[in-house]
Amino acid sequence: MSFMIFFLVYFIAFSFQTYIIKTRFINKLDFNYKTRKYFSFVLYLTFFGALMYPLARYFPVVPNWLYFLLSLPIGVIFLTFIIAIFHEIISFGIKKTKYTKNRREFFKKSLDIAATSVILATNAKAMDNARNIELEVVDVEIKNLKDRYKIIQLSDIHIGGLIDKHFIKDLVSKVNILGADLVVITGDLVDTKLEFAKDALDELKNLKSIYGTYFIVGNHEYFHGVSPIIDYVNSLGIKVLENESVYIGDKNSGFNLAGVYDRFGFRYGSYKPDITKALEDCVDSPTVLLAHQPKYIKDLENTDNIDLILCGHTHGGQIFPFNFLVKLEQPYVKGLNQHDETTQVYVNKGTGFWGPPMRLGASSEITILNLKEARA
Repeated sequence: MSFMIFFLVYFIAFSFQTYIIKTRFINKLDFNYKTRKYFSFVLYLTFFGALMYPLARYFPVVPNWLYFLLSLPIGVIFLTFIIAIFHEIISFGIKKTKYTKNRREFFKKSLDIAATSVILATNAKAMDNARNIELEVVDVEIKNLKDRYKIIQLSDIHIGGLIDKHFIKDLVSKVNILGADLVVITGDLVDTKLEFAKDALDELKNLKSIYGTYFIVGNHEYFHGVSPIIDYVNSLGIKVLENESVYIGDKNSGFNLAGVYDRFGFRYGSYKPDITKALEDCVDSPTVLLAHQPKYIKDLENTDNIDLILCGHTHGGQIFPFNFLVKLEQPYVKGLNQHDETTQVYVNKGTGFWGPPMRLGASSEITILNLKEARA
């Protein structure tokens, strides 16, 4: 039932965008009839691919090359829709000018060519961006931290589809070069049925660090069986923090690492985040909290005993200008943010991607967090 509701909303959203692209952009282009007909055919084919994508995502039985072709239309339609809106606004402005008819037609023709070129270039650039994972190096000063620690943060890998065993193997190699004290994965690691994710998950056993690898669930784990996913990740030697904490480092010079379930657990009815339980065993040392969604900070009465919160979920917006919509839902979209006098929040933009293999204005990232004592 939940899949049917999702698909209905999904269908309406992409039908609307396709309708606007067709009626307000393609039909108004100052190109010949044959060219507009070709553009319309490509649009309908892209729309069909977008409709097939959820089936390929949640029932992964198609080969990767076909999955790749089915995943692109979501991003292509979204970016084309945004550019079509800008084209419509500028076209309206040209129509209202006092230029001669010939000059207006010249500007309109130039605008049509420019908009079509921007659509092609922007989509190509977004696809190219998704192929690269950037290193984000962040220095974080924490009060009363007696020693220095290097945390490698991964988030929103979304194993499933194009994020497969080969992707994870390459990712592990990149992380191991960095010489981490510990590795944390802040949710949305698995985004398919566990049986399809096991080969990729097994590669994570090869992650190397001094104090190990720690994981918290994100909202997508709830969609695919949160309990068996937790059990399997634990079996890999990766510690899943389930409303609990561990102590990292030497006695009196380390910090508490706590982790909570995702706030989606409130809707799910179990595996709910419990900050009181997560912090109950924290000793008198600085505390780093792993919480998948930045929005979880709004659920806390206070953050007095939390020095740093590491989050994911937002993907940094993934495809501009979606970051503005994310900002309406989440207090922080990316990067290091000072929440109040005692607490900082870092939001990882995602190490993988969700949906189309496209990123624009928000690169995939591996975060290197260099923790050190705050200066007086």
